[in-house]
Amino acid sequence: MLEAISGLIIHLIQTLGYFGVTLLMTLEAALIPIPSEITLPFAGFLAQKGTFSLPLVMAAAILGDTLGTMILYGIGFFLEEEVILRVLDKYGKFFLFSKREYTHVMNWFQKHGAIIIIVGKLLPGFRTIIGLPAGLSETPFVKALLYTVIGSAIWCISFVYMGNVLGANWKGLEPYFRKFEIVIAVVIIAGLLWYINHKLHLIGKKK
Repeated sequence: MLEAISGLIIHLIQTLGYFGVTLLMTLEAALIPIPSEITLPFAGFLAQKGTFSLPLVMAAAILGDTLGTMILYGIGFFLEEEVILRVLDKYGKFFLFSKREYTHVMNWFQKHGAIIIIVGKLLPGFRTIIGLPAGLSETPFVKALLYTVIGSAIWCISFVYMGNVLGANWKGLEPYFRKFEIVIAVVIIAGLLWYINHKLHLIGKKK
């Protein structure tokens, strides 16, 4: 199955160029199960070969990832949560995202606010759903857009660059990343929680 998806991704990027990268990233960020861990390193590899410009392929990826997330933001903003939960309950398995995982993300939002958008964009799986809670929580559009761009930029630039460095060995990136994704997630979340606590402590002192 993964080989078939990989083949489709490679074909679309080779056929559509930068637009293919943007399209694939938009679909992934809008809950379509297309792994960016394949899209981005392969695009980086093509940049190494000279097929793409490295800065332009990074920009195309960030644009697509941001667009897909903001599409979900719009859906979350205008739809009732009950509708979204019913859809996830019935069709979540097709998006590789469950109602339970969605509930976890909403709990993060309630505890830590919109900055969780940045965290969500850096976590495999969660990054594809984060736009929904951002919209449901009625996060201001400009703030949601800014945090999405920041998280997307970190993710996309990192993976494109790694694919660029690895060259023809770009396919070896995903298995290694999967082994350490939990550690990465813990480090990112711990750092952000420390930052939030530090800011709250400073605000408390000022009062």
